[in-house]
Amino acid sequence: MNNNPVGWFEIYVQDMPRARGFYEQVFQVTLEALPGTQHEMWSFPMAAERCGSPGALIKIEGCPSGPGGTLIYFSCEDCAVEEARTVSAGGRVFKPKFSIGPYGFIALVFDSEGNLIGLHSRK
Repeated sequence: MNNNPVGWFEIYVQDMPRARGFYEQVFQVTLEALPGTQHEMWSFPMAAERCGSPGALIKIEGCPSGPGGTLIYFSCEDCAVEEARTVSAGGRVFKPKFSIGPYGFIALVFDSEGNLIGLHSRK
């Protein structure tokens, strides 16, 4: 495998305005509409020349949000910062920031749609 193993991610949502508000507030970004698709999709900021995987929020009838076996980790400078924004953005903290030894730190939070997401940082 010559590339990062994840090429794209989608986070299923039920209430797009609420979900967009959550991710924009927690990560201090602006999501952009992806036109030309048959479903409502809003992408996270993408830069082809940078490491990591692009992705989007998506609303598809019949695809529920919430815990389901996939966990996406967002890279952060200090995951405690994004964790601190979670509740005011409409989510809830599942596991506050904790050490994963030489690999840094993680926090686990639920977004506004009930999806469990990970926050990872080196400090």
